Amino acid sequence: MSTTHHRQQAGHEPHSQLACDIFCAVVDNFGDVGVCWRLARQLRREHGWRVRLLVDDLKVFHALCPEIDVALARQEAAGVVVEHWRDPAHAGDTLQIADVVIEAFACEIPHAYIAAMARRARKPVWINLEYLSGEDWVADFHMRPSPHPRYPLDKSFFFPGLGAGTGGVIKERDLDQARQRFDASAWWRERVGIEKPAPDRTVVSLFAYENPAVDTLLAQWRDGDAPVTLLVPEGRISGALARFFGLTGFAAGASARAGALEAHALGFVEQPRFDELLWAADINFVRGEDSFVRAQWAQKPFVWHIYPQSDDAHLPKLDAALDHYTQQLCADARGAAHRFWHAWNGVGTVDWADFWAHRREFEARARQWAAELAQVGDLASNLVAHATERMAK
Repeated sequence: MSTTHHRQQAGHEPHSQLACDIFCAVVDNFGDVGVCWRLARQLRREHGWRVRLLVDDLKVFHALCPEIDVALARQEAAGVVVEHWRDPAHAGDTLQIADVVIEAFACEIPHAYIAAMARRARKPVWINLEYLSGEDWVADFHMRPSPHPRYPLDKSFFFPGLGAGTGGVIKERDLDQARQRFDASAWWRERVGIEKPAPDRTVVSLFAYENPAVDTLLAQWRDGDAPVTLLVPEGRISGALARFFGLTGFAAGASARAGALEAHALGFVEQPRFDELLWAADINFVRGEDSFVRAQWAQKPFVWHIYPQSDDAHLPKLDAALDHYTQQLCADARGAAHRFWHAWNGVGTVDWADFWAHRREFEARARQWAAELAQVGDLASNLVAHATERMAK
């Protein structure tokens, strides 16, 4: 076997020693840094890039990656150099300019860094990594160049997406194999402290922003004929669970029962272990961008709580994702999915019985959709191909 072939088999591309800087500003929650951290690890592990991740909030980062020390200005985790981006003027203790510079979610790279990019003999590939959207216009703008008004630099817009002609979404090469190897019985004993529920119980994972619809949904599960086991990662809706069950709190390790509903609070886990929660459930309620993507790869039915924006600007994005995901469903199942997703996002009233009556079709569609989404290619590999092509010009 030749050396070149061996490197490609191991997951390293021809430009395996490229240096890459990823700038990430934590706007809210864990979504921005969550996506950047997954991308950084994958670029390092699967493509051999030397990656530096500059993050402005290490406390939030620490929740996703406990080995991060919030007191350190520079450190390494999972083979990635992590640097605290302390203020807008800070671009690293040493102004080292990478071969590929990723500006995540329009976070505005410091001017000093941009000026240094322009002075570099071989100009870096500058990429603005955008937010994920399933809207049709994304394919038209994906990879479009944008010349800098002052410097001889071109920035290209890289759009994650759910359809052909986009950058796809993040998926590690070994994710499917890990899902297939998952030992659900061991997970339940370790993480929840109980045996895996019997097949007659519907297992629901609930990860959401504050949501006025949660009380109605909990009441429907409590009063329903079919037993429900609810798994709730500790977070922004923990208070709502505590109020519903008449408790003072619902922190990790807590359990509660009411009618047909039993609920268990789980501690926040490091990012690579979040997938296990999705694999352990029958249906997953997810929020934001990162968990939305992971739910699709879990091949289980899911409900998305999209990040709310002013003037309901988020609703067209919700509908675009629904259109992709439900296009192969029968009319009744498609209608039920649209009604329930909209109600969970503040438009209408949630009706669990109406929605879950189509469980078997949703389960089949979840598996089918994961295969369709994989055809778009994974975000990291598509980004590497784009950067390589630009460097060859």
